[in-house]
Amino acid sequence: MGPVRIVAVRHGESEANVAYRQAGDDPLVYARGDDEVTLTGVGRTQAAALGRLLAALPAAETPELVWCSPYLRARETWAVARETWGAGALPLMVDERLRDREWGLLAPYNEAAIERRFPEELARLRAEGEYRYRPPQGESFADVAARLRDLLTDLRARARGQRVLIVAHDSVVLVLRHVIAEAPDTELAALAEFAPILNASVSTWHATDGRLTLLHYNTVHHLEP
Repeated sequence: MGPVRIVAVRHGESEANVAYRQAGDDPLVYARGDDEVTLTGVGRTQAAALGRLLAALPAAETPELVWCSPYLRARETWAVARETWGAGALPLMVDERLRDREWGLLAPYNEAAIERRFPEELARLRAEGEYRYRPPQGESFADVAARLRDLLTDLRARARGQRVLIVAHDSVVLVLRHVIAEAPDTELAALAEFAPILNASVSTWHATDGRLTLLHYNTVHHLEP
């Protein structure tokens, strides 16, 4: 018996999201570390909408514990959502295992910049596929799955019978679907069907007969005007 409910949220729009989108096919070298990226004004508005959603949940669905990525954009998302919700001091665990997928030496670069500076790595990425590729000093999706399995083991012991809110990143929410379903890592590429994970989206699992069942995934209805 582990958590009776898991609600997983991607952070709101970040400055890096905007920078990479605006760069398009032009090379971009993003100067800030991945853990230092902050929310945009839109991202903070999205986080506030998340807080209103949480405030409107029935008591039986309201999160009791929060597990958050250590990265700034995730912590900001939770801070704004909590303030809007007015939830008070919920137990908070900041956990390294909820960090975004690490791109190692390639972290500052978009694909166009990788093609210019590390063409052999871009060729390897295209040959192996996004879900198998491990950047130099970085992580594959299987590496992310391994740390999330370890996290779920802890949740089964430390959040037994409780409702948990996870605030993290697109790769975390995506791979969490794979891990909770207990799918083999040979099937990780199938996750492409469920990408992209949208900013401030909500995915929910509920325990039925001791197993977590997916209720809804990557929903953003709460962000509509």
